[in-house]
Amino acid sequence: MSSTDSVWILVATALVFFMTMPGLALFYGGLVRGRNVINMFVQCYAIACLMIILWYVAGYSIAYGSGTSGYFGGFDRVLLQGVTKDSLVGTLPEILFFAFQMTFAIITPVIIIGACAERVKFGFILMFSALWMLLVYAPVAHWVWGGGFLSDGGIFGETGVRDFAGGLVVHETAGIAALVLAIVIGPRIKRGTAPHNPGMVMMGAAMLWVGWLGFNGGSRLVADSTTAMALTVTMVSAATASLTWMTWEYVKTGKATMVGMVTGTLAGLAAITPASGYVGPAYALMIGALAGMMCQEVVYFLRDKLGVDDSLDVFAVHGAGGIYGSLMIAPLGAASWTAQLGGIAIIGGYTLVVTLVLVFFCKGVVGIRITTEEEEAGLDEVSQGYKSYDLFS
Repeated sequence: MSSTDSVWILVATALVFFMTMPGLALFYGGLVRGRNVINMFVQCYAIACLMIILWYVAGYSIAYGSGTSGYFGGFDRVLLQGVTKDSLVGTLPEILFFAFQMTFAIITPVIIIGACAERVKFGFILMFSALWMLLVYAPVAHWVWGGGFLSDGGIFGETGVRDFAGGLVVHETAGIAALVLAIVIGPRIKRGTAPHNPGMVMMGAAMLWVGWLGFNGGSRLVADSTTAMALTVTMVSAATASLTWMTWEYVKTGKATMVGMVTGTLAGLAAITPASGYVGPAYALMIGALAGMMCQEVVYFLRDKLGVDDSLDVFAVHGAGGIYGSLMIAPLGAASWTAQLGGIAIIGGYTLVVTLVLVFFCKGVVGIRITTEEEEAGLDEVSQGYKSYDLFS
């Protein structure tokens, strides 16, 4: 065991959890209407609690168990069987590795819920998130990070799919699931409403940026020069995408909004995530520059051309950004085109099919959409019993 590596991953674990609580909760809470902000906070908090328990019960075993099929980690680590204070993963105590990976399993379902904000039943959100993490996130994590069939030595040969910190495992899966939800559920009755609190959005985005240093830097699982580089390129890509989003928005609309700028920050972060362990600052500058413009165009295309109400632009930022960053690893020389394209297609296809099945299964069990009257009243009052629009309108 390395004490130095362990201290860094302890810090990184806290940073990644900070991304969800309170970072993503504030970011999403500021973007919705005032009468839905408490509901968004509660959804983020409840999903975090639920994922912690499910990761302990079975998620960790599915993702990082010792199964040999290449598709499924098995059940040998259910309820942390065989995990003691002395067992190691690399230079880390296994229990610390468990905790660090748990924070990724927490934030991924929370990312998804931004696509269906302001119109979905609370029970549906919890049931869908629980099943989705166990049946989509955990298996995909095993395929790429847990020694599964997409990793080195798998179906793509000695060099498998490259995903340093979650461009495919986290952002592609969350983005595709979000798009499926947005299409199946349909648009809000009052779409296009301005964010109720742009300041809250900025604070949440800033917290996400800080936490992302643990997200990308921690994924090395050691404290070394590659970790330092991952931190550096994360900063460069995020800053560049923020400026290019703002500039491109100004060119198109004559205004450079704060919400747009910080959304660009997240686009740059999502895009650099899969490549952060493989590129230097110059490539990070290039990745971030294109991410700021490309993800913005995906927002406009989905919203204005296709009429899809992805409420908080989850697919455009996380899905498109993560897929783009994963593809960029190939021309930059760290992976093969075959592996990266194949990994994107396999993970995307699996996520699409299983998400569709889960959406309709959960809809049949608990229902999916609130009534028009409830949507008008706001989910704070309908689901949580608060008339918060009096405070946040």
